[in-house]
This record gives sequence, C-alpha cells and structure tokens, in this order.
Amino acid sequence: MSGSRTAACATVCAAAVVATLAGAATARADDTGSLTAQQISQRSRDALLGATSLHMRATGAFGGSQGGAPTTSNAPTSFDLTLDRAGNCRGSVDLGPRGSVQIVKRGHDVWLKPDAAFWKSQVPGRGAALASLVGNRYLKGTTDDPVLRETTGVCDLDTFRQSISGATQQPATGLVKGKPAKVDGTEVIPVTGTQQGRTVTLDVAATGKPYPVRISIAERGAKNPEATLRLDGFDKPVPAATPSAAQSLDISGLAGTSQAS
Repeated sequence: MSGSRTAACATVCAAAVVATLAGAATARADDTGSLTAQQISQRSRDALLGATSLHMRATGAFGGSQGGAPTTSNAPTSFDLTLDRAGNCRGSVDLGPRGSVQIVKRGHDVWLKPDAAFWKSQVPGRGAALASLVGNRYLKGTTDDPVLRETTGVCDLDTFRQSISGATQQPATGLVKGKPAKVDGTEVIPVTGTQQGRTVTLDVAATGKPYPVRISIAERGAKNPEATLRLDGFDKPVPAATPSAAQSLDISGLAGTSQAS
C-alpha cells in the first residue's frame, strides 16, 4: 500500500530534523533555559533517543522528501500514533483525499481498518469491492505479511530512533534560542535554524527532561508552518486493547481477491 510509505516518510523526516538541529556539544546544566541553542537541541535529541514510548501527532506536508527535506508534492498527511520499543502501536494515518487507516499493533500481530477512500486509492478498480467485503472490520494478520509489515513501518519506534541517531542530512545552520513560550500548556524554549531553505523550529520542554514538544517546518519567511510534529506521552504505555474476533477479518481471506500495491 503506497500510502503507508508516505506516512513512514513523515516519521523519518521529522526525526531527522531533530538530529540535524543538534550539535556535538553535550550540556550538563540542569536549567534548560540557561543553555545555548546548540546545547538545548543536543539535550532534546538525547532525551528523545532515551524514550521507551511516545505519542506523535503530525499535520502538514510531510508527504515526500527531496534531499532529506519534506516537500509539498503530495496531498497533506497527518497521523496520530502511540508507539513503543516493544513493537506496540495504536492510532491512525490520514492521507487526505487518498483516505485514512486505523492501526493497532501488538508485537507481531496487526489490525488495520482502512476507510473506503483508502481502498479506492490503493487498489484502483477493485477498491470499492474490497471496501464492501471488509466493511467496518479490521484486517487481521501479522508482520510476516509484506503488506502489513510495510503499512505498520510507521509504528516502529526503533526505526524512528535509528533515523535520529544515524541521520546524514545537511545540518541546520544559524541556530538561535528564542524566548520562553508555551506549547499545549507546556513551558518550552524554542530553538530555530535553517535547513535547505526552510526554517525549522524545535520547541523543547523548559523543565523536567528536555523532550521536544513540537517541531515545525516552514518555507523561509512564511508565517505559518507547512508541517508540524507534536510529541508527548513519553514513557507511557501504549493502550493494550485489541479488536475482537467479531471485529476482525483475517487477511488470508483476501488472498487472491486483490494484490495491493
């Protein structure tokens, strides 16, 4: 399902932004507000790498990339996902006019519930029939299935962490620390830099662990961001409930019915 690759790119692009904002210096001060812009971004990166679970909400043009930078070439993409290092995940991915899909993952077990628009965009000519067949149920399978494995790639926290620790993008330049502010009720210290013609703003929690609270990407000079990633729920468990058998259809029941692309 090609839409899943779009969603996965959203995660990797956002994570790489954090890595390329960060410099080499490691701060030791307890007061985040007293640190330099480079130290704050490094502390934020380290805190994010240490998280065992998190909640991510993304909106905007994370749809593709050119040279590592998000582009606006695809329809707007958003996702709302809670995930952990144990392979558990729950949430949804919205591809705008290309549809949306709900995801539940517990270890290797996967449940997906695409909407009708998603079926039609991902399986042209047969999507309507598949949507009717599945109805309001989840597709049930495991990550041994290549379609389910690809679609749930966005739920892999280890991949997210690897993209942060191993990012090779052109580093952001001109890091500047802004004035204290609030994001969703949390006190933050903004750090802003420029990367490949875009302005990237990293809002870091001012107290407690310096987790990144929000990452915004905007065209240089633009007032509004073209993409925003919000993060919270660090180290909190992913909801354990899974769809019942009555709510599910084994993906093997679709064998021979279609070949998703």
